[in-house]
Amino acid sequence: MTGYLRLGVNIDHVATIRNARGGLHPDPLRAAHQAAAAGADGITAHLREDRRHISDHDIERLTQEIDLPLNLEMAATPEMLEIALRHCPHAACIVPEKREEVTTEGGLDAVGNMAILRPFVAKLRDAGIRVSLFIDPDVDQIEAAKQLGAPVVELHTGAYCEAVIENADGASAKSELHRIRQAAAVASDLGLECHAGHGLTFESVAPVAAISEIAELNIGHFLIGEAIFTGLESAIRRMRQLMNEARAAGQDQTSTSAEVIGQ
Repeated sequence: MTGYLRLGVNIDHVATIRNARGGLHPDPLRAAHQAAAAGADGITAHLREDRRHISDHDIERLTQEIDLPLNLEMAATPEMLEIALRHCPHAACIVPEKREEVTTEGGLDAVGNMAILRPFVAKLRDAGIRVSLFIDPDVDQIEAAKQLGAPVVELHTGAYCEAVIENADGASAKSELHRIRQAAAVASDLGLECHAGHGLTFESVAPVAAISEIAELNIGHFLIGEAIFTGLESAIRRMRQLMNEARAAGQDQTSTSAEVIGQ
């Protein structure tokens, strides 16, 4: 379990806006520097096979010019492996990828793709890159990640976030949150570092941030969208505040429960 909860800021959609018109503006590197100034602990960027947002040149600049750890999201393809080994980011998060999808639709099937993933994990680890697998909050997937030798899992929070938006009575959101809690506990028991992300907003982040086994949240699309209205640094500082408050409240509850049990 961890006390401080790290925030990784995904800057993909700064590049999406740039690419909609071409040219150099807005610059994802500038966004990375602003994220650092606002309290981000790392930068995440997904270099997709179709290069719809982040480009190869962006990755080169990010690895050379930012001080924060870079988390490279990548599909398990020979091309992406070669790029990761060339740039050696701090971390590489292996994600599922389909060209026709608008955004990542779910977690990686580590159980069904162990033969494919094993050499990718091994080669990245041998290069000193911290490997994570982006998976659904499912016990079998977490156990597969352990078998593959990945030291980190990132839990896909998309179903929970959708439930927060769509479910008026809250039952579905509670169910999905319970899955995340259970998955984080299993990951911790197996000695894996647990991250989470996808779709998190100001409204949905606190219950996930309160889970003590989760060490890091990666948030992007919402922060870039909110930046249109309030500015990027303001949006990140607000998210950072909500995360800190939720983690502190969760720790207070754990301490109180321990005191009650000890009486």
